[in-house]
Amino acid sequence: MKTLFKSTLMLLLMLPINFFAQETVSGVVSESTTGLPIPGVNIIVKGTTNGAVTDFNGNYTITNVSEDEVLVFSFLGFATKEIPFTGQETLDVQLDEDQATLEEVVLIGYGSTSEQDATGSVEKISSESFNQGAVVSPEQLIAGKSAGVRITPGSGEPGAGSEIRIRGGSSLSGNNSPLIVVDGIPLDQRGVQGVRNQLNSINPNEIEDFIVLKDAAATSIYGSRASNGVILITTKKGKKDSPLSLTYDLKVSAGRIIDKVDVLNAEQFRTLIENTPGTDPSLLGDTSTDWQDQIYQTSVGAIHNFTATQGFEDFSYRVNFNHTSQTGVLKTDVYERNALNIALNQDLFDNHLKLTLSSKGIVDENRFADDGAIGAAIAFDPTQPVYKEGSYFDGYFEFTTSPQQQQIQATRNPLALLEQLDGRGTTKRNITNLNAEYKFHFLPELKFNVNAGFDYSENEGYNRRPLTSAANNQDIPYFEDYGGFNRNTLLDFYFNYKNDIDFLNTELDLTAGHSYQEFYITSKRIATISNDIQDFPRETNRNALESYFARASFDISDKYLVSGSVRRDGSSRFGGDNKWSIFPAVSVGWKLQNENFLSTSNVINKLKLRAGYGVTGNQEIGPNYGYFGVYNPSVGGARYQFGNQFYNTLRPEAFDSDLKWEELKTYNLGIDYGLFNNRISGTVEAYYRETEDLLATVPVPAGANLTDLLVTNVGSTVSKGLEFAINGAIIQQEDFNWDVNYNITFQDLEITNLTLGENPDFEIAQGGISGGVGNNIQLWKEGYDPTTFNVFRQVYNEDGQPIEGAYADINGDNQITEGDRVPYKKATPDYFMGLTNTVNYKNFDFSFTFRGNFGNYMYNNTQSGAGFVGAGTVTPQPYYSNFNSNVLESNFKNNQFFSDYYIQSADFVKLDNISVGYLFPGEDLDVRTSLTATNVWIITNYEGLDPEIAGGIDNNFYPRSTTVVLGLNLSF
Repeated sequence: MKTLFKSTLMLLLMLPINFFAQETVSGVVSESTTGLPIPGVNIIVKGTTNGAVTDFNGNYTITNVSEDEVLVFSFLGFATKEIPFTGQETLDVQLDEDQATLEEVVLIGYGSTSEQDATGSVEKISSESFNQGAVVSPEQLIAGKSAGVRITPGSGEPGAGSEIRIRGGSSLSGNNSPLIVVDGIPLDQRGVQGVRNQLNSINPNEIEDFIVLKDAAATSIYGSRASNGVILITTKKGKKDSPLSLTYDLKVSAGRIIDKVDVLNAEQFRTLIENTPGTDPSLLGDTSTDWQDQIYQTSVGAIHNFTATQGFEDFSYRVNFNHTSQTGVLKTDVYERNALNIALNQDLFDNHLKLTLSSKGIVDENRFADDGAIGAAIAFDPTQPVYKEGSYFDGYFEFTTSPQQQQIQATRNPLALLEQLDGRGTTKRNITNLNAEYKFHFLPELKFNVNAGFDYSENEGYNRRPLTSAANNQDIPYFEDYGGFNRNTLLDFYFNYKNDIDFLNTELDLTAGHSYQEFYITSKRIATISNDIQDFPRETNRNALESYFARASFDISDKYLVSGSVRRDGSSRFGGDNKWSIFPAVSVGWKLQNENFLSTSNVINKLKLRAGYGVTGNQEIGPNYGYFGVYNPSVGGARYQFGNQFYNTLRPEAFDSDLKWEELKTYNLGIDYGLFNNRISGTVEAYYRETEDLLATVPVPAGANLTDLLVTNVGSTVSKGLEFAINGAIIQQEDFNWDVNYNITFQDLEITNLTLGENPDFEIAQGGISGGVGNNIQLWKEGYDPTTFNVFRQVYNEDGQPIEGAYADINGDNQITEGDRVPYKKATPDYFMGLTNTVNYKNFDFSFTFRGNFGNYMYNNTQSGAGFVGAGTVTPQPYYSNFNSNVLESNFKNNQFFSDYYIQSADFVKLDNISVGYLFPGEDLDVRTSLTATNVWIITNYEGLDPEIAGGIDNNFYPRSTTVVLGLNLSF
């Protein structure tokens, strides 16, 4: 009993000691990278309900904390940190950014959201996922990376742009390219004068990420320009409280073409000419020349990037200088870029005011090759020499009627076309954006954002050909001088309010604003035409947009998402009641992973259903004043003679006073999923789109307007598609990671109406081809894809050989007429896919990307234009042209331009990019080396040079090279 009493007394005495040992701790929670305070951080004593939340300045205080207890600091976007309490009165904590969570934050136009809260079809492609290599055109960074996004590389010329299609495009005569927004500035969708690709002004090395907005729920905030999707490009910025960092990156490349157009060699050509009745073999030469070898070369290039970045308490900067130089595989073709990129960030008034300045200064310099040499090399007589001693034409062989007179209509010497042209152009461009974001002191949940930007460029250039150039069909040396400028100015502002409504358990996000943007283009040209110097009138092009927009988003119980937006756009391109239009959208989402029946699942950690509807527009119609009459001064032969003097006249242009926007209605369903702690994740999307008031260039009855072709609203289209994307983190270990991304898109586009009347058989010829005058191989017709071919159905003999001139009598009238041409196949793929594989082992990395198109066809115009005997022997002057080797297979004597014999499957699978690299880390210097190959090899049955040609017509295509790139990166 005595022992029990002493024990009880001891416990009673210790109780107040333990009570008084419980202490209070306070401090500041901030970001480890920038030092900025983080409001809203949850601090909790582990295993209890005792906790606190940081205020706006990151301050917190928590009481009743005992020694040996653990404090847990957590906040969305940052890695959770646990710190044992050992009696500290002050405990300042820095949280590290959680990269996995940060990647969920995406821009959505005039604001941002998290990936898990997005209700529209939005995809972020970060720099870690970009294609590697000597990339000059930024869009090539994401080729094959996103479902629904098809990027078709342009020609093989250095710095060439690509055709970008998001969900196939929606227009006929209107622009089908997406709206590109760079650091908040929407670029002019018509491009910039004098450059090969307007996106080349954006240094690929300085791009942080691409955000692709695909459906109307995501894009309608951009209203009248969003029918074909929106791509938001964000460039890199400096980080606060970061030490000075210097980086030098070098990429050296070399490339060669791996295939040429299959034409007859000198021996085959001579044999064909000698065996063709009515020809004169004495016109042939006595040499053997591969003209394609003469015009192509090994391309070389180098890309240098020097970058300096540093961050202080309230200020950071990033400066990058880029020099790019590349020669083309076509001789004399050179692209050079010098660019200076500056990004400045300043915080004022205790981080209530954030100022961001980004400026990109670019000088583009080009020597343009005469790409007509490509067709000339295919057609030129292979028995003739490159040079002829004593030739008046600077020593080049040419077909002549006398020593100093070329045959005007003969094919020109391909090498002379290149080397006798001096064509150069320089474009100076600056894209500058100043953004200010103010968080109101009295209401920190409310922000005011103002964005001012301009995109200004001026260009000048010239083309020169000497009198001794056979391509100059004048009695004086040919010259052309041109120049002009583009100006794109922007001012927009918006208010954004974000707050938690506790009693409704709802997160609220409201945005409302105004935007004004003006585009101004002017151009000037002077040239020699018909032995006369023609000074063309200066052309001026101006249009403007004024807009009001609003968006409201609600996250209810962290389960149910509702979002709606509306934009009212006014455009100077339309008049009267059509000047203004409203573009609304609404979308919903359901985060099933937060429902009770899934919240404890060990398999499904993310499952969100999405649905959306919206209306967007398209105002990129070509003419700026298509709704009222405009008079332009005449040029050249259209001048009026009065006595001995010629005077310019005024020429009225066609117009449609009722011209208005194209309008696109989109329905979208999506599922976002994540399995096994996001080791497997992805999306499934289905969409249905209707385009009404279709903008198209259509024929009009004689006398009905001032032209026989008019841009007007007519008809409609319907497109639909299904998109799948899956990401697999196959292996995730400390020293070894293996990730796979695969996406596939199924799509269908159909014209549902093309006339204002009720004629379902009405059609409009499209797709100009080489051969004859004004021939077209495609058509627009109700019920068909806009890239559908229009051909005769070829008849074959029992050996499978085409019978010349024998076609199927489709309409049964016992004769072959235009009425027997039928829609057949199309250039648009039925589906396309991309596959990226990435492996990291310690300091070693390896990646590759495959792309493929399926169900698309190509019209092989290189075969149809030169694949018959008459193509090379029936010439307007005494010379002969070479043939496509297909002439030996078809045995056609005369042209069969419209035979479906030349419609060939263009399915392909391409190893687009493969890269290997190794990092040598050091205390003061990190060195990374890499080896990359692009356009490596392709699997296809297409008989032409390349199955991937936008539009589906293969005619003298500038070939793409297979390129090897050696990279070196030094980081100090």
